[in-house]
Amino acid sequence: MKVLVSDNISAKGVEILKKAGLEVDVRTGMKPEELKACIGEYSGLVIRSATKVTAEIIEAATNLKVIGRAGSGLDNVDKAAASKKGIVVMNTPGGNTVTTAEHTIAMLFALARMVPQATSSMKAGKWEKKKFMGVELFNKTLGIIGLGAIGGQVAKKAQGLEMNVIAFDPFLNEEKATAMGIKNVSLDEIFAESDFITIHSPMTPETRGLVNASTIAKMKNGVRLINCARGGIINEQDLYEALKSGKVAGAALDVFEKEPPENNPLLTLDNFVCTPHLGASTEEAQENVALAVAEQIADYLVHGTIRHAVNFPSIPSDQVPRLQPYISLAEKLGAFSSQTFEGGAVEIIVEYFGDAASVNTAPVTIAALKGYLSPILLETVNFVNAPFIAKERGIEVKEIKSSDAGDYNSKIALRIRSKDRESYISGTLFSKKDPRVIEIDAFKVEIVPEGELLLIKNNDKPGVIGNIGNTLGKNHINIARMHFGRESAGGMALSVVSLDAKPGAEVLDQLRALPDILSIKHITL
Repeated sequence: MKVLVSDNISAKGVEILKKAGLEVDVRTGMKPEELKACIGEYSGLVIRSATKVTAEIIEAATNLKVIGRAGSGLDNVDKAAASKKGIVVMNTPGGNTVTTAEHTIAMLFALARMVPQATSSMKAGKWEKKKFMGVELFNKTLGIIGLGAIGGQVAKKAQGLEMNVIAFDPFLNEEKATAMGIKNVSLDEIFAESDFITIHSPMTPETRGLVNASTIAKMKNGVRLINCARGGIINEQDLYEALKSGKVAGAALDVFEKEPPENNPLLTLDNFVCTPHLGASTEEAQENVALAVAEQIADYLVHGTIRHAVNFPSIPSDQVPRLQPYISLAEKLGAFSSQTFEGGAVEIIVEYFGDAASVNTAPVTIAALKGYLSPILLETVNFVNAPFIAKERGIEVKEIKSSDAGDYNSKIALRIRSKDRESYISGTLFSKKDPRVIEIDAFKVEIVPEGELLLIKNNDKPGVIGNIGNTLGKNHINIARMHFGRESAGGMALSVVSLDAKPGAEVLDQLRALPDILSIKHITL
């Protein structure tokens, strides 16, 4: 079998593939049309971030069995198209955790002591001691937004510097925060109390533009901001204005809305520090991920062992046809719950009814966990590590089975519990293969769980639906489907609206301002 390495990886990774008996071609820097022309020859493809594995490329990949990313991010792979063709997509989660955390700490010091600016000044022949007066990190408050693997590493290192560490993570429970020696606070408390703020959350509809003019206004005067996560979480124009005014004393970005940035006004400011997406760029990290992806691809192609796959669990091949629809349903239920449940989960109960209770439920439960955790952590979650991540976050997972599915042949339900609240969602399969959501808390619904969705709670009064449609129409967003449920006539109602385009923050604000709208959640499946 042949493997194509289309991006630069360590030569040691290539050697692992060859020692496994695989024929390896290293062809980096190919144009899309060149990759499309040759991809049909290969059973395996090894990439980093440069190669774009589009649906068109995947369609031409007639023999491809596995795509392996030397790294965690998979924004450059059409995972849906790969899954439809049965191509396993693997990544190497955790390989750059320490590296990215260390880069964040480097940015922290650079901001505090203005190291890049002082270096530039001296290289220009100047000696400006007074100009580069810094601040200590000792006893300062560091606010961490997103306490996943990287955020957790940053917290440990900051504690070693004797900083006061506080964190906001909507999926972190108090027990886990206490065990880490971290104060778990609200987002507004992060803004109000922090001397330094560092971001380690994924890019989601909820986090896009999270740091903007209005949230910066809530921060301390002279706050310093760091983003080594994803470009776009900080509104760059608003940050520019805040740096110019002095509201923000300094900012350090490793990631940008557009990379490389072009004509970005931030680059003109003396109190702005930047690096060209270097978070994972160390020799150790790049070698680690190259070795890991080579071993994973060799194990799969030679022995059939799946590790760190983001789109397939490890299950016997003869069980796949029956299990795959349930796996898909469970993952969608988990992702839906994750984007609507508020608070840190302490317990997830997966309930199986009817035919669903008779299958091998272990991989289905893992799929539900992956679905729940992925919107929080994105690329770092897969079918292998989801149970471990849940355990690390203090989430207890249980299964309940019953042969009675009521009006349905089969049903899967998820109960998500925190200390003070619980959510419930259930779904079934239409025609034994098409996922549907059929219950959300007390509401009976029938939802196709895909694409861009709005979950709207409103008072059941005339004109609400019309106002929603008019607002979306004015913003040129087409409604694909609408689903309704209500407690009683005139009581609380629930509407789920499927959209043909992603609504921006301004559209969501307009919808929230409509009469009788109680709450709106944007969900991407």
